[in-house]
Amino acid sequence: MSELIYQFLISIAISIFVIVFSKPIALKFDLVDRPNERKCHNGAIPLIGGIAIFISITITTILFIESTQEVSLYLIGAALIVLVGVLDDYYDLPVKPRVIAQIIVASIMIFGANHYIKNLGDLFGFGDVLLGFGGILITILAVLAAVNAFNMVDGIDGLAGMLALITFCALALLLSNNGSSWTFLAISFLGATMAYLVFNLRWPFKTVNKIFMGDAGSMLIGYSVVWLLVIGTQSTSPSFHSVTALWLIALPLMDMVAIMLRRVRKGDSPFKPDRGHLHHIFLRAGFSSTQTLVIISAISFVFVIFGICLEIFKIPESVSLLLFIICFMAYSFAIKHIWQLLTFYRRVFN
Repeated sequence: MSELIYQFLISIAISIFVIVFSKPIALKFDLVDRPNERKCHNGAIPLIGGIAIFISITITTILFIESTQEVSLYLIGAALIVLVGVLDDYYDLPVKPRVIAQIIVASIMIFGANHYIKNLGDLFGFGDVLLGFGGILITILAVLAAVNAFNMVDGIDGLAGMLALITFCALALLLSNNGSSWTFLAISFLGATMAYLVFNLRWPFKTVNKIFMGDAGSMLIGYSVVWLLVIGTQSTSPSFHSVTALWLIALPLMDMVAIMLRRVRKGDSPFKPDRGHLHHIFLRAGFSSTQTLVIISAISFVFVIFGICLEIFKIPESVSLLLFIICFMAYSFAIKHIWQLLTFYRRVFN
């Protein structure tokens, strides 16, 4: 436990150090985010949060996790996804090269480290669902889903970071119960992301200059979450069931799937940027950015805690899946009828 705490503190310190000393470099090379029709902030904000998180988790991984081939492959994949994210932040890359890069890092995980989804568990009450080679395709889709889910929720200050904190907390808890060495990676992300949030939210120190995570950060988080989810569910001694993985990223996943379905129904590309995400809806409804952050983080926390409880109390996987589908349907219905629901709320409570 003391080593985990030490690693946590080291990851915070490294992340802060990198943020402080990379700000002038980001400004010099114009690695900044400027306001436009979809981005409402003041001035040019350095996009260095993801780089700081990556450097922090890389150093702490080298220091605290035994050097193995799979650890090296994880860091190679992480470096590639961060590089593509930085290029996207700088050049605003089209969808195709980003998707290709995500497939490449998924391939590193699958064919290099031999980590992919082979068993979905007893989802339907008739025994484990074994995927065979089909698990390769499912894993690639899972990487694409997680990377883009965390990328899409990064729309207001602190949101992607807070949702990442909640997920990595849950992963650290579940992996540590099984003695997995990958617990250290989840702990590293907790420290590095908390340091980033201090600068992004400027809390509790209002004097610090704001930074953003950028696509480099959100894509790194999505990739790392999938890596740990596959480790936790597909190892010879799994730390948790496959269906529990859905609960750990429930809100980013639901938001991404719901908005992609809406875009497709409108005849648009599922990757077309818009202001239809959950955080946009709360902002248009009159909630402040801080209120929106707290509400969405609380919803995500409830989902994650509920999923962990289902795991701890050994609720059948088929029941857990059914409950997840019901929650997703309720979420989709609420988003579709959000204005009617808000009108009803105001009539009742105002």
